[in-house]
Amino acid sequence: MQASGAPGTHPTWTSSDKDLVGCSLAAGRLWFTTAFGILNEVYSPRIDLPQIRDLGFIVADGQGFWVEVKRLESYRTLVPQVGVPAIEIVHAHPRFELRLRIAPDPQREVLLIDVSLQGDDTLRPYALLAPHLGGTGYDNLAEVGTHGGRRMLWAEQGPFGLALAAVDRSQCDAWGAASAGYVGASDGWQDFDRHGRLTWEFDTAGPGTVALIGALPRAATLALGLAASRESAATLAVAALCQPFDAAWAAHVGAWQAWHQQVQQPAGLPPALAEQLATSAMVLRVHQDKNFVGAMVASLSVPWGNSNDNIGGYHLVWPRDLVESAGALLALGAVPEARDVLRYLVATQLAAGNWSQNQWLGGKPFWQGCQLDEAAFPVLLAAALAERDALDGIEVAAMIQRALAFIASNGPASQQDRWEEDAGINAFTLATCIAAFVCGAPWLAEPASSWALRIADDWNSRIEEWTAVQDTALARAHGVAGYYVRIAPPVDTDGLRHLERVLAIKNQIRDPGLPAEDQVATDFLHLVRMGLRDPGDPLVVDTLKVADALLRVETPAGPAWHRYVGDGYGEHDDGSPFDGAGRGRAWPLLSGERGHYELAAGHDPLPYLQAMASMVGRCGLIPEQVWDEPTSPRPWLALGKPTGSAMPLVWAHAEFVKLAASRGLGRPFDRPEALWRRYGGRRPAPAEALWSPRAPISQMRAGQALWLCLPRAARVHYGMNGWQGVTDSDTAENGLGQHVLALPASSLAAGMRIDFTCFWLDSGSWEGEDHRIDVF
Repeated sequence: MQASGAPGTHPTWTSSDKDLVGCSLAAGRLWFTTAFGILNEVYSPRIDLPQIRDLGFIVADGQGFWVEVKRLESYRTLVPQVGVPAIEIVHAHPRFELRLRIAPDPQREVLLIDVSLQGDDTLRPYALLAPHLGGTGYDNLAEVGTHGGRRMLWAEQGPFGLALAAVDRSQCDAWGAASAGYVGASDGWQDFDRHGRLTWEFDTAGPGTVALIGALPRAATLALGLAASRESAATLAVAALCQPFDAAWAAHVGAWQAWHQQVQQPAGLPPALAEQLATSAMVLRVHQDKNFVGAMVASLSVPWGNSNDNIGGYHLVWPRDLVESAGALLALGAVPEARDVLRYLVATQLAAGNWSQNQWLGGKPFWQGCQLDEAAFPVLLAAALAERDALDGIEVAAMIQRALAFIASNGPASQQDRWEEDAGINAFTLATCIAAFVCGAPWLAEPASSWALRIADDWNSRIEEWTAVQDTALARAHGVAGYYVRIAPPVDTDGLRHLERVLAIKNQIRDPGLPAEDQVATDFLHLVRMGLRDPGDPLVVDTLKVADALLRVETPAGPAWHRYVGDGYGEHDDGSPFDGAGRGRAWPLLSGERGHYELAAGHDPLPYLQAMASMVGRCGLIPEQVWDEPTSPRPWLALGKPTGSAMPLVWAHAEFVKLAASRGLGRPFDRPEALWRRYGGRRPAPAEALWSPRAPISQMRAGQALWLCLPRAARVHYGMNGWQGVTDSDTAENGLGQHVLALPASSLAAGMRIDFTCFWLDSGSWEGEDHRIDVF
């Protein structure tokens, strides 16, 4: 019989506030998440493909009493060992105790759940399953059927199938009454809500947003199989049930225990932090795909997923997050896995030399933005492996040349900063790109190699010119001379920054209309971490004072920071989910970044490691954000504890691992050695000045050489002091996608100037604009 109420309510995912994430270390291509005491999204056969919304349980007596256990909010979790992703969940109620043990089948795309109900003998458990096959809650088909004589709850959508099988302790088919329905209309939860018991037994539902329910004995084992069809999924599920659950559990736990023996632990970590490092190592390992080796998603979660059906969520690859995670793998001694990341990045580089803002595992772009730091990070990973003599024959020269050419041609302003919002010049992005030029130069042939260093020196010398302000109202209010801004608008052709202009904040309900000079972020700390500026530099110290006053949050766990002034990426004031706007909350990740600064400044970063380790969920997962107000508008929000943002955030776990490793080394683990040798925290004073349409200058020092860096081949028409002694010269390609020409300016004295314009050789047309650079 077909259920009524098609197509069901608008589907959503579950909350991203996870308790645990896990996978098998063997061949099984399945990843699982738990939260609120039940199973949440399960991903298969790739880590970017969630196939269910959740699998929960109702306990009922058939006479009107019933409880959905995830709403009890009275459960405890146990793991066999810290850092082992197998979980026992115990739900407590005055009438019963429901015990669930969850572990994957090591070899198959099957998740096993052992169910045990104790207490009132009149009660029995019911499994409630919400398919989201193919990564969506739409157009799913659900059915109560049979496979090989066994009853199944199964579902299909396109090329994906699901089967939920059950056996009792005698290995007999365990399903009792069962039903398929449309969510919000005829699903099992609605049946219990209206009748206090399971009265509907619909055979099929769909296409639409569907759910399945089935009665179980008080002790049973479930097998959730995922495959290319429901029959294939059922075969996998039945095969997995042919072994005792305890055997699968022991094999899974033993494999993870053996894996942890290979993980490098930094010396001197207190026991609690050593346990957190084991959890963070596990999180990094779990988020690796088994099909596209080297790919890692940002999180097995959908931020505020219980309010939307976003098909992307965080189960996508961000090149920045991926390289940050690869750095943590190096810190853990997982060098082969870090190499796999580099190979994956080489394979997914775009023709222009950059990488997608984020992408599905196979390389198909999801969002369409461009962030220059994401073009630079893969170069830094190659250099980090090379520093350890661990490239193992990977050919990276072509990748590096294309990446640096992209940065040279498009920088220093980025279409988006690392927070994926405004265009402009950002200190974090600049530091990463400068590092990439220096670290990548040895792989380049001449003249590209020299030009990579020339651009690095020029950009490094101009960081303050581009991204810092002095004597503003904000500076005076905080008693400092100046500070680095969050993002500076791109420099115009006269070399002006226009920091008084409003810089839009895109995730606010109402843009506060703040000028760029009033927006401060923590991104400037990366200048110290990379070795470009000394931690005691007066401008760094002043910016630290302003950032702490505006962005720091004190919590019972320790300090955390907002990303930037006016951030709106977080829950609303009433605790409701971020919905395209909200109020940005505090990030544990930024506590780790501050710890790296403190280490560079000669202080022990232990308090920041402890803060991060105290902002975790039940099983040690580090969230993207924590609640930042002393009062809570919702019961689940508490100061310094996870919000509905992504949890775990793999980048945050990577930051914890790297900070622990940095503490052991006495310096930032990911500071490139080549960068430190070249700059040592000191701002360079290059003998050459570079002009380009994207980084123009209006002045240069007397005695400096002058290079024009143009996007196209040109004949440059130039003269001195008001077009005297006019000369024409052609540019030459510099190996990084630019066409360059040295103008004879080094002999000009202060007060003189050089004028020029360009004739484009490819189009045979004049640029139509004159340029002037004054010498001082």
